[in-house]
Amino acid sequence: MTDGVVLHIKGRVLVGPDEVRDELWVVDGRVAFERPAGARDVRTVTGWVLPGLVDAHCHVGLDAHGAVDEATSEKQAVTDREAGTLLIRDAGSPADTRWIDEREDLPKIIRAGRHIARTRRYIRNYAHEIEPGDLAAYAAREARRGDGWVKLVGDWIDRDRGDLAACWPGDALAEAIAAAHAEGARVTAHCFAAESLPDLLAAGIDCIEHATGLTEELIPQFAERRVAIVPTLVNIATFPGLAAGGDDKFPVWAAHMRRLHERRYDTVGAAHEAGVPVYVGTDAGGSLPHGLVAAEVAELLKAGLTATEALSATSWGAREWLGRPGLTEGAPADLVVYAQDPRADVRVLADPQLVVLRGRPVG
Repeated sequence: MTDGVVLHIKGRVLVGPDEVRDELWVVDGRVAFERPAGARDVRTVTGWVLPGLVDAHCHVGLDAHGAVDEATSEKQAVTDREAGTLLIRDAGSPADTRWIDEREDLPKIIRAGRHIARTRRYIRNYAHEIEPGDLAAYAAREARRGDGWVKLVGDWIDRDRGDLAACWPGDALAEAIAAAHAEGARVTAHCFAAESLPDLLAAGIDCIEHATGLTEELIPQFAERRVAIVPTLVNIATFPGLAAGGDDKFPVWAAHMRRLHERRYDTVGAAHEAGVPVYVGTDAGGSLPHGLVAAEVAELLKAGLTATEALSATSWGAREWLGRPGLTEGAPADLVVYAQDPRADVRVLADPQLVVLRGRPVG
């Protein structure tokens, strides 16, 4: 903590899946594992400690209609913070949320710039809507605007076909992903169906969002190339409702969406078992509310991950994947304290006892 106060946390500090310590100290906003010399004004807290949680697919500054104002963005970020989410990968937003970086009381955001979509093939007011010949230039531009990520829309409904269809030809994808990589950024893509995945893999994609279209043939390739998936299962739960709304106009699409929903847990479970990296993301900020990280962790258990594996997908493992520190000596003190062991029951994630952001208790 600051202002001369030292925070002392006793109990079980879950530094990693296989490393547990009995205590830590927060000194000048940073983690220490030894009592600081001369510490007098000490506040002691007891509980189970995790690094600040990660929501790796979240949209601060966005709602169902497009960009929102700063006051709404702030409420979204505060809701995530109160749920224990202290690191967000913002997987596409048309809003400028750089002002959040100046706020010591709001989660850190890793931005992927604005979505890049095919013309009239995505949600209105969300994306740059372009044609394949411009894809590489836009990928490079968003790589420079973002924080090391670019977000493509890999598939969406093709109204002429009446079903999900890939948005980009393979050569355009290869050029665009190479352009983003040249700028030092990784690339992820929204994909529901299987059709777009082979070209994205061949082009060197780094991550797939949703990934409901993964097949037995594709999963080994994902595992071999270490292409991560962020399943957003709390969002996939909306598929039956979406399908019901499209039954009359797009019956093939509606049936396809239902099949993807029905096998969602098997798809994620098979990917995880094969060694595909899986991370927690809620897809909050479009049609879903913020603060759903605990619900998404619980969904991963239904897909076959153990409690420790699901926790890693939103804490230790997710932070390492995004290049951000966890509970290491000298790291910024971003942590969450719980009354019980989350490894024994992940439902305790929904009830954090204390949230510490940059060394300060918040909320």
